Amino acid sequence: MDDKELTGLIPDSLRPRSAKIMLESLEVMADIGFHDFEVGSPQRLMVTVEVWLESAVAPPRDDPALAWDYDYVRNQVRELASARRYNLQETLAEEIYGRLASMHGVRALRVTTAKPDIYPDATGVGVEIASFDGAAPPAAPAVGQLEQKSLRGT
Repeated sequence: MDDKELTGLIPDSLRPRSAKIMLESLEVMADIGFHDFEVGSPQRLMVTVEVWLESAVAPPRDDPALAWDYDYVRNQVRELASARRYNLQETLAEEIYGRLASMHGVRALRVTTAKPDIYPDATGVGVEIASFDGAAPPAAPAVGQLEQKSLRGT
């Protein structure tokens, strides 16, 4: 059975109402922290980015030119983490957030940072900022198929 045979068989209650891309637990080295032992000593930082998309519709024709460029997202996080010294994880998270929030096609966003090597009895200590309350943003309104544009950082 091909996709044409499935058209109309999927009930509206199962229609995708949201879509997100994510970059999970990207390890970067960052000169971050305000304690004397942290200043000038880059340390591991784990960064997770979740980007909810304006459209839950997959790019037509399986066209990579219309899809999110994961390399671009990864490179932006890495570039910002190494761009300068940060006293606070909050500051770096805000910079990553601002860079990604300005991209076309973003409906909601969450950025999490964590230092994995601070406490031996915890997997990490960090911060999270999001454009919504709760575990996920509300579903996108059913406005039909939104215009597909290239999502390569534009």
